[in-house]
Amino acid sequence: MAAHSPYFAPDSDGVPAGESPAAALRRILASPGAHQAPCCFDALGARLVQRAGFPICFMGGFCVSAARLGLPDVGLISFGEMVDQGRLITEAVSVPVIGDGDNGYGNAMNIKRTVKGYINAGFAGIMLEDQVVPKACGHTEGRKVISREEAIMHIKAAIDARKESGSDIVVIARTDSRQALSLDEALWRVKAFADAGADVLFIDALASIEEMKAFCSVSPKVPKMANMLEGGGKTPILSPAELEEIGFSLVVYPLSLIGVSMRAMENALVAIKSGGVPPPGSLPSFQEIKDTLGFNRYYKEEKQYVVQQGQSSSPNGIILRLKITEKSGIQKIDEKIPAEILERMSKAIPGLARVNFTEMLQGADNSQKGKVLIDSEDATGDKIQVSIE
Repeated sequence: MAAHSPYFAPDSDGVPAGESPAAALRRILASPGAHQAPCCFDALGARLVQRAGFPICFMGGFCVSAARLGLPDVGLISFGEMVDQGRLITEAVSVPVIGDGDNGYGNAMNIKRTVKGYINAGFAGIMLEDQVVPKACGHTEGRKVISREEAIMHIKAAIDARKESGSDIVVIARTDSRQALSLDEALWRVKAFADAGADVLFIDALASIEEMKAFCSVSPKVPKMANMLEGGGKTPILSPAELEEIGFSLVVYPLSLIGVSMRAMENALVAIKSGGVPPPGSLPSFQEIKDTLGFNRYYKEEKQYVVQQGQSSSPNGIILRLKITEKSGIQKIDEKIPAEILERMSKAIPGLARVNFTEMLQGADNSQKGKVLIDSEDATGDKIQVSIE
C-alpha cells in the first residue's frame, strides 16, 4: 500500500488511524446519502478535493489521459501510467481514492494484475468496465462491449485478485452496454456483476430519470454509482438529494476540475500574451498557494534536522525576509523563509535566479538581524529585498 505523507496532507479529516482506505470507503458508502466524489487528475487536485471537504476522491481516466498525455480517453493511456499517477494521488491525501481501471487493460489475467497494481498503489476502490479493446470514452457513440460471459469472468477475476492480495479494495463494476446494446442488456449485466461479487454497480450513459430508477431497483442491497457528466452528457444532471432519493450512494463528477483548469489556463495565457498578468481575483495569492502545498508543515518538520550554526559552513539556521513590491507599490510578498529554502526557490523568482547565495551568506548569522543583502529591481520593475530576519 502506498505510504501517505502526513505533513503534506490537508488539515481536514481523512481515513482514521488503523482503518484501511477501502474500509473507509465501505463505511462511507454504507452511510446515508449520495456521496460526492469529484474526479481529479493529479496530486494537487486530489488535495484540493479533500480540502473542500469531500469524503471521497475519484481518479478519472478521461482527465488523467487529458492532463498527463494531452490525448483523448480512447484507450491510449496505459496501466503503468495510471498506476503511477494513482500512487502520487493516494500519497497526497488521506481520504479514500477510487481509481478508474478502464477495461482492465486486457483479458482476465490482465484484470488480476490491474487490481493488484491498484491495491499496491493505495487505492480504496477500482472501477472496471466491459468495453472491448481499445475502449471508447463514455457518453460517446461507437462503443462496443465484450460478451456477457467474458464480462462476468472479468469481475470474478477482480474478486479473486482481491482475495489473493488479502485486500478489501472496493470493486466497482461498470457496463457500457446501455449505449452499445440496450437498457435491458445493461440491467441484466449489472445484476450478474452483483451476483459475481461486485461491491458497487454502475451503468454508464443512462438516458433518463426512469432509466436511473430502473437501474437502482436491481440488486437493491448493492450500492449504485451515478455519473454527472458536466456540460452535455446523456444522463440528466441531478442534485445529490435527488440522486439519493432515486437510490444512488456514490456520485462522480468527471469533468469539473479538468474543465475549469483548461479554461483558467487559457484565460491566464491570454492575459500574459497581452502584456499583463492574470487579474488578482483569478488566482490565489502566493501565501494561499504555500498553504495549500504545505510549506508551513514542511518548515516545522525540517527544523528537527537543521544543523546549528557553527557545526557547518552551510547557511542552515539563518532566516531571511523576502519582500517583493510591485512598481505600483502593491506588496506581493513579505515572508520569512529559511535561507536554504529561499536558495532552492530562487530560480523561480525573477531577480534572484542568478544570485550566489553561498557567497552572499558567507560569514552571515542571525546576530546581523535587519542587514539588507539584496535591494534591487527585476526586469518587470518589481522591487526585491532580502534581509536577515
